[in-house]
Amino acid sequence: MKITQAFTFEAAHRLPNVPTTHRCHNMHGHSYRVELRVEGPVDRESGFVIDFFDVEAVFAPLLVQLDHHYLNEIEELSNPTAENIAEWIWNRVKPHLPQIVAVVVYETPNCWAEYNG
Repeated sequence: MKITQAFTFEAAHRLPNVPTTHRCHNMHGHSYRVELRVEGPVDRESGFVIDFFDVEAVFAPLLVQLDHHYLNEIEELSNPTAENIAEWIWNRVKPHLPQIVAVVVYETPNCWAEYNG
């Protein structure tokens, strides 16, 4: 069984490694959406793969770090592409959520990156 829990946050960033003529070189913001995808057997007693409140508790400290912040100032996110944000989240969530199979980060409704470890 697979489940997904989604979170949203607002943040500013710039991409320092693109040419200065690239529009993402300048500081700008996004309304990000993050999906944590978890897979495992359904526990017959609880009826859950994992309780959504437990997923929320794992992500909550990261959400505090990300929401309404300048992502380039976060340790290990100096080049905060959607790809790098997804991997950054994975590395912090995986030890507490071993059933995770993917982290998906949407910069816009039409652009996203998916990291599977």
